[in-house]
Amino acid sequence: MTGTSPAGLWTVTTPAELRAALKDAHRQGQSVGLVPTMGFLHEGHAALIRRSAAENALTVVSVFVNPTQFAPSEDLSNYPRDLARDQALAQASGAALLFHPQPQDIYPAGHATTVSVAGLNTRVEGASRPGHFDGVATIVLKLLQLVQPARIYFGEKDWQQLAVVRRMVADLFVPAEVVGVPVVREASGLALSSRNSYLSAEQQAQAAVISRALRAIQAAYTAGERDTAALLAAGQAVLAQEPLELDYLHLLDAELHPLQGQLSPEQAAGARLVFAGRLHGVRLIDNMPLLAAETSSDI
Repeated sequence: MTGTSPAGLWTVTTPAELRAALKDAHRQGQSVGLVPTMGFLHEGHAALIRRSAAENALTVVSVFVNPTQFAPSEDLSNYPRDLARDQALAQASGAALLFHPQPQDIYPAGHATTVSVAGLNTRVEGASRPGHFDGVATIVLKLLQLVQPARIYFGEKDWQQLAVVRRMVADLFVPAEVVGVPVVREASGLALSSRNSYLSAEQQAQAAVISRALRAIQAAYTAGERDTAALLAAGQAVLAQEPLELDYLHLLDAELHPLQGQLSPEQAAGARLVFAGRLHGVRLIDNMPLLAAETSSDI
């Protein structure tokens, strides 16, 4: 083990150390919660850790910038990192153990296995970022194998990621509950993300247009609009107020297929609005249910 700084939080760096640190908890039948992250933790991650700490005897937070979910053109080398900050937030939020491996610990020489959730991995975000969800599924399964948690926690901001993990866990009979935690937002409505750190305060204020656009679609539905094209147009009109480069704005069903035409009440009940785009070169994503009953946490 690499120490206990800050006080009360063990930090381990190898799979062997992680398994050793969890041996007694598993032998005693204690429930373990897992919060997988790529670090640079913020209040959204803190909400996941607090939820896990409330529901489990011991919470593990992984901090690993996973190279297999980045395309060659993406920001792997520039992704923000601050281990001391991550340790402090994890400990303050109730974590007992932080796992901070290096790439060679997770993908040793000769590594040849990739997990692919067919269908879900190539739609929507997967179409924009080929291979991304294979990288996500692979690292999550590795962490599940290492930690063997009773529950694993994800923020609902990455809605498709949550769907991919749920399908993988169900398909492979992984004995862990997948828990989705509501999006945490700034007072402006901007969904918290580690990538927000790339934006200035003024640019973050501009980015709040994303949540306003999604809420405009919700409002249009509440006002009686049922045509999907008209609903999406209401959101696009709001997005046009800021210099966003739109990647996609979709209304999806539970299987992540775009909904079209007139919405039935049954379709609307499970429909999800999803957005991706770039602002000043920074790629941002967000989502909300079509029906304006989302319970999100504001800070």
